[in-house]
Amino acid sequence: MITSIADVTTDAAPRYAKQLASHLGRKAPVEELTDGGYRLTLGSGEGVLEPQADRLLMRATAPDRESLAVVQDVLGSHLERFGQRNELTVTWADS
Repeated sequence: MITSIADVTTDAAPRYAKQLASHLGRKAPVEELTDGGYRLTLGSGEGVLEPQADRLLMRATAPDRESLAVVQDVLGSHLERFGQRNELTVTWADS
């Protein structure tokens, strides 16, 4: 499995994580985690949202680069759209 991480600075991480999980949960299975985060199954990959005090940590995992790119695109583009007013930017890095 291939994994990448995006560390998005925001003081509203729990709100963005919940909004993203709720929105994507209409079309994809979502599991609420015990730490306040969410796990989303997106095609053959998965995304994990981990809200923290000053940032939202997003982890994308998939069996190949093509599937990973899909997970990254879905999570990143939706978060950037939701956080447009606050100029959120998602940058992925291999982990």
